[in-house]
Amino acid sequence: MDRLIFTAAQAMSEYRLDRHNMTHELANISTPGFKKAYEVANKPVRTEGEGFDTRFLPRAFTSPLVDLESGPRMVTGQPMDIAMDANTVMPVRAENGDIGWTRRGDLRLDPEGFLITGEGHRVLDETLVAIQLPQGSYGYEISREGSIFVRDEQNPEQGSVLVANLGIKDATGVDLLRRPDGLFQPLNPADEGLDFVAGLGVASVSSGILEGSTVNAVETLVKFIDHMRSFEMQTKIVTEMKENDSSGAAMMRAS
Repeated sequence: MDRLIFTAAQAMSEYRLDRHNMTHELANISTPGFKKAYEVANKPVRTEGEGFDTRFLPRAFTSPLVDLESGPRMVTGQPMDIAMDANTVMPVRAENGDIGWTRRGDLRLDPEGFLITGEGHRVLDETLVAIQLPQGSYGYEISREGSIFVRDEQNPEQGSVLVANLGIKDATGVDLLRRPDGLFQPLNPADEGLDFVAGLGVASVSSGILEGSTVNAVETLVKFIDHMRSFEMQTKIVTEMKENDSSGAAMMRAS
């Protein structure tokens, strides 16, 4: 009986990781370029210590790596909206000053003319410097290779001029971790600046398109409901075992 309660209580505790992942995913269903976490798996682990050699505990495990599977694409027609192709990622400057990588492509300009994502992170070029577009520019175009072209309102006859290149990289074969701020970083960075050696694929983007979240709302909600039922079952086991233990103790006292 004690072993059963012990195992059920530990299983209830291990549900926390799965609950955290599902809650985080449901909160980011509409976030452009959001990547869901890898599935949480439970496996039995032998308990160490005298008197516990026959006990196994359920432990939750998941990979900290980011799954770059492409999400659904939405045509917006906005020239500043881009979707990363294949395993392409884009560098941005995090709030703490570090380099972070993202798939979020809803770009816009801040009051100073810096190119930023929908979260407010400044987008970096191929030299990892923040991209600032010239004052008075218009007619923005972003090529498949990540080149940014603009027109100058002071010289409209000049046509489109190349002003910057997005620092996009192919992350094929690169292990990326999700940071607490939602950005990615390489598991094995090439240097202290959190950069990495590009994969063998070709980095590219599609303009006028946004990549949606890879979270399936219906699938995640069904999983969440199933998860809560399992939690309730474990709670019921603990409660019934406690009642049985109390009944047994009462019978022993009566005899």
